[in-house]
Amino acid sequence: MTGMSKPRVLYISQHLTPYLPETPMSHVSRMLPQGTHEKGKEIRVFMPRFGKINERRHQLHEVIRLSGMNLNVDDTDHPLIIKVASIPTARIQVYFIDNDTYFKRKAVLHDDDDKFFEDNDERSIFFVRGVLETVRKLGWAPDIIHCTGWMSSLVPTYLKHVFADEPYFEKAKIIYHVFDEGFDGELDPRMAEKAVAQGIPAEALAGIANPTFDNLNSLAMEGADAIIVGSETLTDATQATLGIMDKPILTYRGEEGFTGEINTFYDAILEGKTEAVAE
Repeated sequence: MTGMSKPRVLYISQHLTPYLPETPMSHVSRMLPQGTHEKGKEIRVFMPRFGKINERRHQLHEVIRLSGMNLNVDDTDHPLIIKVASIPTARIQVYFIDNDTYFKRKAVLHDDDDKFFEDNDERSIFFVRGVLETVRKLGWAPDIIHCTGWMSSLVPTYLKHVFADEPYFEKAKIIYHVFDEGFDGELDPRMAEKAVAQGIPAEALAGIANPTFDNLNSLAMEGADAIIVGSETLTDATQATLGIMDKPILTYRGEEGFTGEINTFYDAILEGKTEAVAE
């Protein structure tokens, strides 16, 4: 770590309390950044601005200087809107990736009939690109990029290909935090094709030719520098992928008190200790 500067951790999370209902993933995504901040690291937190989030109650407001970029997904330009809010009890700011096409509907991932939205693949692509473009615009170089939830699963692939020459991400270590909060079936079978259009070679996305929850997890775990297990049980397929990974893995640490152990894991990874495997 250079000089006296604080290590910087970028959190890219699919769900966060208090903005969305509490699940193990949204709870960890809320508590971990705060704990990391209290341990003397600099943090930035990003999540999608799902339409279910009450903007008035949580006092979200647009950050004009960061908004206004267009991101092209499947040959259509979509304006990127960045909003921000503070978690009052924690002095933590959260940045929200917003867009009317993808995030205006008053729901998260399912419609009123509990059907999975057909464009969840595009929402994931837009979210990932939106975060990385915004961090670049902030001029903030993270040391660790901590990705939580399948919606962040394309982050390693985008960083390795689309943002490969980006000095802000040059030194970043990517950690994928794998949870069993997923979906049945598969996303749009054209997901890989849409992501390829962003400058990623087709072979880099071969693993999600069939974009199931397990395959997205596998893609992210393969592309990450290290993995954290966030759920006590994972699907058999994800567990099998995890079993063949030759990289630092932090095993499941429970619902409470994980901040210290995860921060120790960060420090080991930043120091280049590849045997940072906790049993």
